[in-house]
Amino acid sequence: MRGSFRVPVHPPVPPRPLPYPNEPEEEEDEESFVNRACYEFDHRLGVSFNDKHCRHCRHYLTARCPHIDEFLEDVEDLSPE
Repeated sequence: MRGSFRVPVHPPVPPRPLPYPNEPEEEEDEESFVNRACYEFDHRLGVSFNDKHCRHCRHYLTARCPHIDEFLEDVEDLSPE
């Protein structure tokens, strides 16, 4: 006996680029590195990364960043003693 069956066909779902995996971050630190007046998006990154976070700025961790001392202090706080 022959039977027929239906195979569901779903259109392909395009992947959504995520800037970073979900990282636990403190709200206070997060807010201090977002939407600064000097923010300039790094166009080498995908458009989805343009969320005004300093880590996506063209000047992030460079000598051109006016807040480099603050970033370095933040990194030093995370270093093991």
